[in-house]
Amino acid sequence: MATAKTIHKEEHLRSSDFITDIVIGMSDGLTVPFALAAGLSGAVQHNSIVITAGIAEIVAGSIAMGLGGYLAGKTEQEHYEAELKREYDEVEDIPEEEKKEVKVVFAHYGLNESIQIELPMNWQRTKINGLIL
Repeated sequence: MATAKTIHKEEHLRSSDFITDIVIGMSDGLTVPFALAAGLSGAVQHNSIVITAGIAEIVAGSIAMGLGGYLAGKTEQEHYEAELKREYDEVEDIPEEEKKEVKVVFAHYGLNESIQIELPMNWQRTKINGLIL
């Protein structure tokens, strides 16, 4: 009897930053409109003013939070790209120092010394995106 071969695909949450952003954004996004509505409800006679002000604040807050999140993400991406370029440049300019750094990292993972030395040597001979690692 033949069985169909199933492909197992691992899917893990890579970062909790997205969930953190949602929780903080929602708590911040709900606190200010409620505070505004509470303050205005005691100061004005008509509910329409409170509702209009609340909606305006939700729209303005959404734009501000969205723009802030976008700029934060863009800044993080640019920082990562700058660090990656710096590391590539260091690999090309000071390869022996970079080999020492890699060796220290592998030592923390418990790899034996021969592997710590061998891996960077092998990577140095491999070209990735035109750079020798």
